[in-house]
Amino acid sequence: MSSDSSSSSSSSSSSSVTTMIMPAPKRLKLFCSDIRRCHRPCRSCAQPLLPGLPDHIAHLCLSRLHPSVLFSVCLSWRNFLYSSAFPPFMCIYSLLSSSIDSGGDAAHFFSFDPIQSQWLRLPPPTDPPLRFLLTHPSFLSRRLPVQSLAVAGQLVVLAATTHGLAPALHHPLVFNPMTRTWRLGPRLSAPRRWCAAGTLGGAVYVAGGMGGSYSLEVAKTVERWDVRNDVVEKKGRLRDVRMSREAIEAVGWRGKLWMVNVKGGAAKEGAVYDVVLDVWEEMPEGMLGGWRGPAAALATADGAEEMYVVDEEKGILRRYDEDCDSWKDVAEAEVLRGAEHMAAAGGKVVVVSGGGGMIVVVDVVVASSPPPIWVVHTPEGLDAVAVHVLPRMSHCTD
Repeated sequence: MSSDSSSSSSSSSSSSVTTMIMPAPKRLKLFCSDIRRCHRPCRSCAQPLLPGLPDHIAHLCLSRLHPSVLFSVCLSWRNFLYSSAFPPFMCIYSLLSSSIDSGGDAAHFFSFDPIQSQWLRLPPPTDPPLRFLLTHPSFLSRRLPVQSLAVAGQLVVLAATTHGLAPALHHPLVFNPMTRTWRLGPRLSAPRRWCAAGTLGGAVYVAGGMGGSYSLEVAKTVERWDVRNDVVEKKGRLRDVRMSREAIEAVGWRGKLWMVNVKGGAAKEGAVYDVVLDVWEEMPEGMLGGWRGPAAALATADGAEEMYVVDEEKGILRRYDEDCDSWKDVAEAEVLRGAEHMAAAGGKVVVVSGGGGMIVVVDVVVASSPPPIWVVHTPEGLDAVAVHVLPRMSHCTD
């Protein structure tokens, strides 16, 4: 990345650079995808990548190197790393808000680049910038939710609350990291907040929720939005309205969406939605009993899928064993206590904790016990509300 783009991007100081709390590589090597593609070079990167070789051959040679190596050697390789010619490595994306002590209603979208160990601000989705209602006197010491998803390589902001406790978004907002641009998604049947939302197979599923006031029709509606072609279709209705009490994260796992209607260790109800058959099922008893915090599904290198949950009271990361209908301990750490939100990709589980002041990364692929854990501190004065894992932003265009 050029020095100009570095200076123009909002980034954290050295105080918010990644902190290791267990042995780890010198650089935080997060989510680096396999290099399988080769594209035409970015026009702004005119300097030869490897003197004496045409660029298409240089691409093949350099694509075998780890991104941290490309970033460290020279400016032309760094430009290549952040161009569309290089398959993007994965980064943390987070919705950050100002500290709850200072009002907490300003929403900011950032990406953490693991190669640079730097927070970069995303372009604002609207002008003037969005202002969600994140705090309210009726909800002491609790943030009102902003529901966002990672789907088909894009960030989707689906639902939030504005002043007057009304839905803040009439259309979903979609951010494409490759073009660094936002767009409006299609209008759903009704603007809503406090709904159940999840992704599976490149589509967003929205169930229940409420608008400015309660509506039984909205509370029982299920919709599917294909983000790739913006087609929205209604699905079978909910049997009851238990998914309209608060924002619910539906976890896409093995062809179904899995969800619970209450966060934390309180008594809760579970539901499973089969997206192919368009039917609702009961959640297995062992899964429901151990679902004591945020959860996420992780696709493994062999094509399988694992589901993880963090016990937010005990600070234990667990993996679900479908054969035994039970949760198995993976890692325990003090920094996992108070977990609020969770994402998983590229062999890593990423958790918002510490009241939103830090993002914890657990490498669940490394064959060690306990697994390596790192902490990424949020920029000073900002708290993480949600976290996702998506391709890095392109820093130059074709």
